[in-house]
Amino acid sequence: MVNSDSLFFIYGWIRKSSGSSTALFLTGDAQNMLCMKLAESLGVKIKSPWVVWFKASCFPALASLMLTPFIIYKICPPETKHTIDAPILAKNKLEQMGPVKQNEWIMMGTMLVTVTLWISGGSLSISTVAVAMMGLSILLILGVLSWDDCLSEKTAWDILAWFALLLGMATQLTVLGVVPLLSKSVASFLKSLSVGWHVQLLILQSIYFFIHYFFAGQATHIGALYPAFLSMHLTAKVPGTLSALLLAFNTDLFGALTHYSSGQAAIYYGAGYIKLQDVFKFGVLMAVINLTVWGLIGALWWKILGLY
Repeated sequence: MVNSDSLFFIYGWIRKSSGSSTALFLTGDAQNMLCMKLAESLGVKIKSPWVVWFKASCFPALASLMLTPFIIYKICPPETKHTIDAPILAKNKLEQMGPVKQNEWIMMGTMLVTVTLWISGGSLSISTVAVAMMGLSILLILGVLSWDDCLSEKTAWDILAWFALLLGMATQLTVLGVVPLLSKSVASFLKSLSVGWHVQLLILQSIYFFIHYFFAGQATHIGALYPAFLSMHLTAKVPGTLSALLLAFNTDLFGALTHYSSGQAAIYYGAGYIKLQDVFKFGVLMAVINLTVWGLIGALWWKILGLY
């Protein structure tokens, strides 16, 4: 039986790692692309978004991935510190799997081509959607995937439908003047505080992060608040690219706040290995770590990159 401290450590490591790893790449999670599409609809157009995203996220994300296990280990050290049987179990599993199969080689090759085109697509005038469809077509034609496999991915179809609705709704809210009106009202209040855009950025990002306690899932949060908050940032004279990226990064990172904050969080909690109060305790801990690592290390890195 694994003790509660060990479970908390494992849960914390995995949850935090998933947040930082999805924030590392533009294609790390579906909502990243949605954020960039919404930003584009508000006039923040980023050339070669995959490259710009990775350059901005790589240093703070990798630093977070390396520091988090150490921080959690110090705060809540697991009782089980040595797993002597783990290498043996891993070796046995690899032997059971056997050598890499043909379909697996095809999958790796297709992913390599797809990611390469995602990176260089901007200079070649190839959209990310076209690249994704090409990759899927290759897998279908070569028999790695079947159409039944695609149809069985109910979550993917659900995301596709919701993203279309959310993107359309956000665009209409902007066109009808709701988002600009809200952003101007908040911007006027922030301006009355007589603080620079750096402080306004900190306030807006913090509100955007912690208000996720009132949302179930990340897609609904994006559809409801991302356009409005990005518009507030722009009204406060925060650089557009920096604003769009930071809001998107926070969207990935606040997925560990609660057991309902993201699809992954619900799955981890549903496994039944961690108590509900520990989930919320962990969420606060992760929020502090996220804001510290990304706020300090990230700010220095983004300054070097010239994002502000």
